[in-house]
Amino acid sequence: MLVYSYKGGFKMVGGYVGKILRVDLSQNKISKQDLDLSLAKKLIGGLGIAAKIMLEEMDVNTDPFDPDNKLIFATGPLTGSTVPAGCKSILVSRSPLTGIWGESIFSA
Repeated sequence: MLVYSYKGGFKMVGGYVGKILRVDLSQNKISKQDLDLSLAKKLIGGLGIAAKIMLEEMDVNTDPFDPDNKLIFATGPLTGSTVPAGCKSILVSRSPLTGIWGESIFSA
C-alpha cells in the first residue's frame, strides 16, 4: 500500500503488496510467488483469495490434522492504509471442530 500527500490530503495507491508467501513446515521451505492482481480485484480481499487457494489446492477429504491441511493468513486490500478499521486480516483452515471451512477474522 502506498500512501502519499496529495494537495493537503492523502491519496491511496495500490492496495496489495502483490506477493503470496508460502511456508512449508514439513519441508522447512519458504517461497514467494506473485499474486495475480486481476484475480485479487475479482475476488476482493483475503477471504476470496483464501477460498480459491483452499478449493484448488486441498482435497475435500483432507483431515484437519493432516499435514496437507493449510493455514492461510490473508489480509484485505485496505490493510496498511489510513482507512479506519481497514486493518482486518483472516485465518482460514479446515476446522478440527466441524471438519469443514473454519475462519477467524482479526485486526489490530
